[in-house]
Amino acid sequence: MRWKYLAAASAIVSSSSVIAQEPEIQIAPTPGWVAKSEPLIVPENAQGAVFYRKQDTAVHLTEEGQESYQGLLVRILQPQGLELGNVAISWNPASGDPTVHRLRILRGDRIIDILEDTSFEILRREDQLEKAMLDGLLTAVLRVPDLRIGDDLEIEFTVPSHDPTLGETSQGLLLLADSPPSGRFKLELVWAQGQEPEMRFTPDLVNLIQRSENRITARFDNPEVISPPRSAPPRYSWTRIIEFSDFQDWESVSRRFAVIFDEASVLSSDSPLRDEAAQIISAHPDKREQMQAALQLVQQQVRYVYVGLNGGNYIPASADETWERRYGDCKGKTAMLLALLDELGIEAEAVLVANTMSTDGLEERLANPGLFDHVLVRAKIEGETYWLDGTLPDVIEGRPDPFLPYQWVLPLSEEGYALERLPDKPFELPQEMGLMEIDARSGFDEPARIVHTIVQRGIAGLQQYYTLSSASPNQLEAGFRNQLEGSQSWDIVDTVSYQFDRETQASILTIIGSGPVDWEEKRSGRYNLTLPGGGFNPPSRRQRATDGESLSKDIPFYQAPNYSCYATTVRLPDDTDFENWGFNTVFDTMLFGRLYYRMMELREDRTLRMVRGSRVEDIEISSKDAERDNGRITKFDNSKAALYYDPRGMGEAWGRLRPVPATYEIDWTQPDVPCLPPDVLDE
Repeated sequence: MRWKYLAAASAIVSSSSVIAQEPEIQIAPTPGWVAKSEPLIVPENAQGAVFYRKQDTAVHLTEEGQESYQGLLVRILQPQGLELGNVAISWNPASGDPTVHRLRILRGDRIIDILEDTSFEILRREDQLEKAMLDGLLTAVLRVPDLRIGDDLEIEFTVPSHDPTLGETSQGLLLLADSPPSGRFKLELVWAQGQEPEMRFTPDLVNLIQRSENRITARFDNPEVISPPRSAPPRYSWTRIIEFSDFQDWESVSRRFAVIFDEASVLSSDSPLRDEAAQIISAHPDKREQMQAALQLVQQQVRYVYVGLNGGNYIPASADETWERRYGDCKGKTAMLLALLDELGIEAEAVLVANTMSTDGLEERLANPGLFDHVLVRAKIEGETYWLDGTLPDVIEGRPDPFLPYQWVLPLSEEGYALERLPDKPFELPQEMGLMEIDARSGFDEPARIVHTIVQRGIAGLQQYYTLSSASPNQLEAGFRNQLEGSQSWDIVDTVSYQFDRETQASILTIIGSGPVDWEEKRSGRYNLTLPGGGFNPPSRRQRATDGESLSKDIPFYQAPNYSCYATTVRLPDDTDFENWGFNTVFDTMLFGRLYYRMMELREDRTLRMVRGSRVEDIEISSKDAERDNGRITKFDNSKAALYYDPRGMGEAWGRLRPVPATYEIDWTQPDVPCLPPDVLDE
């Protein structure tokens, strides 16, 4: 398990080197606890690059930890299948050394033992340095010589797979993919005496599980492809999985890891962090300001580097160690932040969260810390809760809600906390915005002055911040000029500016220049202009194939949280009469739990204003509501927002009209912007 943050960070060293020591790969017979499958006969009509005559996957639980066995016998059918001859085995050396049992080619009646003349090369491969990750893994590589189409390649090896932090406490998953290749597969969990864990199986495995005294087995011959219900919530994709865990409940996990972080956050008597805390107290009398100052210290002065060396997947570096070396991962930064907050007299706790996987349905699963991949801090001041993430840049301050929309989290406490469900709620602010001012007063055939502002929040906003904030103003302008000038949309770029608004956590890029306007000239001097960002594609039907199973009819439909807003203002050509201008439809509707809103207004100051917003109100909708809205799709207005000029006619506006501010009249990055209907914003 790796607790880490997703956002990009600077690479710190270059990559891969050969270890100058004896190889750690051991060569030994297959262990006695392994029960091998009989291989399948390859059918004459076998298709694909390879055919898996057998693949045995087994986990063995002992007092020392756990080890994982893989045994494969694969027929090479096509040239693409020869890639299997590039054998790579990765492991954490803190857990122990891997053992290879067999590596052979079976060619008719001939058996070629690859290990007689070829050996593994041991590499330390920090493959994710561009994400500032030092996982400490070793990789053994071997390229099987003379592998041919029609050969059977046989590989057997065992890797210690237990994090040394947990000792004999085991937990994990065994699974078979939804779309496996053809062949024979086996999943097996084996335990030594006294090491039987709690187990749980997904419903599709219950009837396949075979049990003996010290093992459970699931066998598959040419397993069918599993297709989770279309557009279903993530929990319905939890298929063909065996869970096992020695943790009795989530409270046990909470207690176990609370001790780990409590120990890591204890400061030495002469810790320099005590002085840092004293300076914060001296400079900031208010507790909230002290909290922000402590968070800023961790964010600014300790660079993010994931550290998985020496079994560090679970164990955080101590607060003092993290401060001394001035780098750390989410665990080390959390321990340091907890230590500072304790010195400041601020109540705080570590909280396990998931950044890279969905926790939907987590409450139905066995307690397993590996289902979380990140840890942050939750503080309380005068009854108010604040979420603090030391791995984020310092523009992301402590806030009442987590930066990411987490679903299930696990607070850590010596008393032991249960899983906590955070409420689902729509985004309060647009996560994506496009603001465009088009000054076409010079006429239809002249370039217009254009002000284009792009606003991003959430992960996309952080990615934009990392990319743009490191550039100087001159570099920023030069880069965008080279990219945009002379393009279809821009003739000249005059200025480029960038800022990050801390209050609303908005990454804001503004480009000002001039360029052509895509007027569509009609007969008799008429013109049309399609406004950027003004239309919607009709939503897709929420419908699943009828298979006669009533269960599928009751599965809700899922959509990820989303909130976008686009606003365009056009200053009309001076040599036209205002009454000859018009625009097409406006609308305000909701389908499948998502709001669709477009409002347009012509003002006597000779401007056309348009705003178009969309927000997911419900991430899950029932099949009954979906069926109702399927019947409404044909009436959905998927027209693009259009501005019309007819020198011989009177402009018309359609729909229930509301006033719309111009892009330059209000700060569109602030709360309560009119991106949605007034009744929604007033809720």
